[in-house]
Amino acid sequence: MVYLARSNIRDFREINECGGCRRLWWPGAEPVCHRLPPPWSLQRLKAAVHYTVGCLCQEVEEDKDIRFSKQSIAAISEITFRQCETFARDLEMFARHAKRSTINTEDVKLLARRSSSLLKYITQKSDELASSNLEQKEKKKKKSSAAKGERTPGEKEAAVTENEDSNMS
Repeated sequence: MVYLARSNIRDFREINECGGCRRLWWPGAEPVCHRLPPPWSLQRLKAAVHYTVGCLCQEVEEDKDIRFSKQSIAAISEITFRQCETFARDLEMFARHAKRSTINTEDVKLLARRSSSLLKYITQKSDELASSNLEQKEKKKKKSSAAKGERTPGEKEAAVTENEDSNMS
């Protein structure tokens, strides 16, 4: 809560401050923050995490022949959700430190730096995605140049080699 003085009157008016973005609103007004999700979406996200943890616990129960209580599933869900919140804040800080507004793979690698196996897996998947994206760009480039009737660099080299071969004979 912040107290501001009105300039023309000496009394203080109470106003509220948003913790997410520091926007101010008057008492009685509905607070609107562009950074904080609506409360119902947070509940839905927690419910989704709880459901997923429950499914994973069922799989472990079947494989290992052990049982999980509802309290233990709830505790695992809560810990998982809190850890994800921490990861999200860390990723946002890494991107902000690099003066970017978008989180990229380098931020995720920095987050995973303490777990060598996780870092290795993320690096491998990142490299696979990068090579896949490069292949798609090349295919798109070939397709657009073929539609225009132009030759790709590989086709140009083949044509030059063919011309040189015909000139030699």
